[in-house]
Amino acid sequence: MRATRWIRQFHRWTSVVFFLCVIATTVALAQERPLLWMSYLPLAPLALLALTGLYLFALPYFSRHALPRHDLPQHDLPQHDLPRREDLRDKAPR
Repeated sequence: MRATRWIRQFHRWTSVVFFLCVIATTVALAQERPLLWMSYLPLAPLALLALTGLYLFALPYFSRHALPRHDLPQHDLPQHDLPRREDLRDKAPR
């Protein structure tokens, strides 16, 4: 659990760094003589955000709590309460 908490915190702070990089890139490219190398600056935090974001997205699907539990009661509807396809077809207006 500690690793997940650390990754969440890292993801949050990386998003702040990415935001600041985008602002710095916008300012640098708006100059009279733009610094073109600044356009590559946000790519490093963006890659980190993509990796940590994919991990955090997949986390609920692979956690222990997402596995099916066999001790829960199964609620099956009785088949006789459901309408049959043949019954619906006979009552359809033509």
